[in-house]
Amino acid sequence: MLVLGIESSCDECSVAVVEDGRRIIAHTIATQIEQHKPFHGVVPEIASRMHTEWILPVYRRTMTEASLTIGQVDGIAVTSRPGLSGSLLVGLSFAKGLAAAAGKPFVATDHILAHLYAPRLVEDISYPFIGLLVSGGHTLICRVDGIDAISVMGTTIDDACGEAFDKVAKHFGMGYPGGVVIDRLARKGDPAAFDFPDPSLHKGEHRYDVSYSGLKTAVANQLDQFWNRGYEKSLENIAASFERAAVDMLLRRLFRAVEDSGVARVVAGGGVAANSYLRKRLAERNDIETHFPPPELCTDNGAMVAGFGYHLLSRGERSPWSENVHARVSRFRHTYP
Repeated sequence: MLVLGIESSCDECSVAVVEDGRRIIAHTIATQIEQHKPFHGVVPEIASRMHTEWILPVYRRTMTEASLTIGQVDGIAVTSRPGLSGSLLVGLSFAKGLAAAAGKPFVATDHILAHLYAPRLVEDISYPFIGLLVSGGHTLICRVDGIDAISVMGTTIDDACGEAFDKVAKHFGMGYPGGVVIDRLARKGDPAAFDFPDPSLHKGEHRYDVSYSGLKTAVANQLDQFWNRGYEKSLENIAASFERAAVDMLLRRLFRAVEDSGVARVVAGGGVAANSYLRKRLAERNDIETHFPPPELCTDNGAMVAGFGYHLLSRGERSPWSENVHARVSRFRHTYP
């Protein structure tokens, strides 16, 4: 089965054709980094405008690369949730138009579940596993028992992990996108230069939850308080120390989830899953089977949408023409016992 996948939830405009949920036939990602760089973050209005301009040429380029017409595609999958409403509407409307004109079935997919599917585009992974989603908009630890059967164990109570990277990078003028520049700077720095704190989550049960607002404040406004004075106060050392604190905080919760659930298989997804320190730390755990998507599939992309959508279409799911977008979804709150 050939599935056309369309992704426009944030600032990447992407279209892909995937066969049987695994083999990528053609794949195009148009990124808006240059458009948002002056603002050090994604501007929703700019994002939706760019999607409107780019969606048709990105689609045409993908179909040309695949040497296919829409008539040869068996179904269409498109991201409808969660994300920026204006951006999502561009992709969903385009998918509906294609489906109606070509008489093809279409299914609306969940952006988060598609990210957790991305590693399965390149390797076989058995269920159950612990899913780790880390991106600019989402931070999630969950147990995954099937293609769309997940139980949320932990999440962020404030900023997403990738958002914290972007804000720290903006504060120090490191560049944009923050995750990429901090990863690069950190390789030249010493993570022992600053001892940034782990958050204290006193209210409620937060065994697997994370909080990045306190860490972000400590780095931006209380740098001297956590500075080990034997080290230079350089951007490289700030980046390395922040990266260590941000990733280790997440990994402590992830390792608790692995231990408590008895599931020693971890699947990572999202933009921050490309971070070299995160990959290195997980690779050090010989008792945990770890799966990452290749770097090009960590970012938002149409291939993961097509791959995930294949399984929905194969079991007969179809979305109605009344399908709408949802900026947030309630299912990604705590559901784990």
